[in-house]
Amino acid sequence: MSYRFLEKVSIADVAFEAEAKTLTGLFGEAARAVLAIQIQNPEALKIKQTALIKVSHKTPNLLLYRFLQEIIFLKHKRRWLLVPHHVTISESPDGYDLEGYMEGELIDPSRHDQKADVKAVTLPMLEVSQTSEGWKATVVVEV
Repeated sequence: MSYRFLEKVSIADVAFEAEAKTLTGLFGEAARAVLAIQIQNPEALKIKQTALIKVSHKTPNLLLYRFLQEIIFLKHKRRWLLVPHHVTISESPDGYDLEGYMEGELIDPSRHDQKADVKAVTLPMLEVSQTSEGWKATVVVEV
């Protein structure tokens, strides 16, 4: 599992690719990439808060969009920096359902070296696809 930032995709935004063996792992990597865009030292994050995120959609693309948007919303609304603790994705005839338990803490400028303020996930270039090794996503976030 991993993520990497993409150069020269957008001038004012940040793009990344995430990969994992499972769809659930892919969503976790994407959430960690969003955190790494926001703070220089994600390892400094302490577990003090928990949040439950539940989202659904017919496609994995827009399920990832909704999941990351919820993480970004909680950062702006409650000032929480979050990483996934346990995420489950189930598939049904209606699409996909995600239930994610997130952990983290309030932004602490004395410990979190802030980099960029992620405002939203953009829909252009958002792609989730299954590969021979697992799953891959391309995401662009507005900063």
